[in-house]
Formats: sequence, C-alpha cells, structure tokens
Amino acid sequence: MSVVESPPPSLEARINGLLPALSPAQARIAAEVLRDPVAVASSTIGQLAARCGTSLPSVTRFCLALGLSGYAELRLALAAEAGRTSPSWERGTGSEVGPDDSLDDVLRTLLRADTRALEDTVAALDVHALGRAVAAISDARRIDLYAVAGSAAVAEDLRLRLHRIGRGASTWSDVHTALASSALLGTGDVAVGISHSGETIEVLEPLARAGRQGATTVAITNYPRSPLAQATDIVLVTSARDVTFRTGGLSGRHAQMIVLDALYLGVAQRDYPLAEQAFDATADAVADHRRRS
Repeated sequence: MSVVESPPPSLEARINGLLPALSPAQARIAAEVLRDPVAVASSTIGQLAARCGTSLPSVTRFCLALGLSGYAELRLALAAEAGRTSPSWERGTGSEVGPDDSLDDVLRTLLRADTRALEDTVAALDVHALGRAVAAISDARRIDLYAVAGSAAVAEDLRLRLHRIGRGASTWSDVHTALASSALLGTGDVAVGISHSGETIEVLEPLARAGRQGATTVAITNYPRSPLAQATDIVLVTSARDVTFRTGGLSGRHAQMIVLDALYLGVAQRDYPLAEQAFDATADAVADHRRRS
C-alpha cells in the first residue's frame, strides 16, 4: 500500500509558532513577512532590514531561527509558497473577520483557518515524539491531564477516549488539585499538559512538578519555544492561527484534537486486544440506552 506523505509545514505556520520567542527586531521582520510575503520575496536583505528598522544580522538571525540557511533560502521559500497560495496570506488563511462580512464569508473564513490549522499541524508534527508519547501513555501506571478553559474540554475528551479502551486517566483544571495530584506522580507515570499559548501557569506548574517527581511529561502547545514546551520531556506542536474574536479558539482546539486523536489511536493500536475488549464492553454497557427505530 502506497503511503501519501503530508506536504511540509507552511513557512507562515513556522513563523507564527516562533513569534512569542522572537526578539523585538525579529518580530518586526516576522510581521513584515506575514503582511506581504510576495514583496519580501522580491526584496534584498538591505531593503527588508530598512523597512523593518533593523540590521542585516537581525534578518539573518531571523532566517536561522526558522531553520533556513540564510536570506536567500527565505526568499526562495516565500516565492515557492506564493506560487501555491493567494497573493496575501491573510486572505489565503482567512485569519480576519471584518464587521461587514456576511455570515457566509465568516463560515468560509473559519473553514479556511481550521483546514489550514489541521494541515499544518499534521505536516509539522514530530512523529518520533508522538511515538514516544504513545509508548509512555500505553505503559503508564497513572496518567494525569492538565488543562484549563477551552483546552480543558479537549483534555476531558482524551480522558473519556482512554477510558473506553481500558486506560484510566484523570483530568485536572483547578491548579490546587492539579498540584496535589502531580505531587503523587513519579517514575512510570505520565503527565500531559495542554495549552495553546504554552504560557498558562495553571498547566505549567503541575506539569513541572510532575517532571521533578520523575514522571514523563508531555506538552501539546502551539508554540515550540514556549515555557511549557521548554519544561517538558516530549513536545507535540500544533499549528493554528488566531481569527478575530477567536484567540486560542476552535481552530486551535481542532489542531489539539487531531494530535490527541493520534495519541489515542496509537495507544489503542499498541494494545489492540485489550483496547478492543474494553471498547466492546463499554459499548455493550450503554447499548440499552440508545433509542431504536
């Protein structure tokens, strides 16, 4: 059976993932690249530096932060992506909703943003790290899931899915109970922290404590250089952009869900007989509560 490879993550997604960790000078460069990638692709390094009020070395450091060899490779990458997408990334990703947009426009904007988030997340996801997380969760004595606000609903969904295949897990959205639980974790346990920004203290604190206790820690975040990512053993990165009035919104949670779905299915595959038996048993338990026509 042939394997269909995912396209590489877009340069836009990589830039957005690095934004919180960039210096002020590099952030100005990133903003200009995101604003008008076609113009940057046709500019010299000096022209870009002048427009951003920064130096040539800052432009070079920005390129290196993206994993590129230098400005020449940045221009080539921008030119290549401009040929595959619309002239404006803002329009192409549908990241803005204006006050005069129709509901049809809003729906199409959301569809573009969410589809792009899923595609970029799958393309950029470190499959080796995903495999390590699957193995750790599959072998874990205890599994704690830490998340608040919108991410808490995603964590609860994962808890329920793991329960259906015989893998008990606990979700903690209150920082006091999360810290109390993390203090009892140790070697052989797994702590998973879910935070779009990677800066949520209520998630970072219990995850860091669990790590100090010897537990394997896993982070799901949109920003690979965030405090949460830096304090974790295994980092699984999503690639979602915010839409007006929707910061950390459903596009971010959809991206989180596809990562957590992959985690869940990976655990189920690893222990297929146990998972199948548990799934069948839980399905039978609620069968009489489904309305029959």
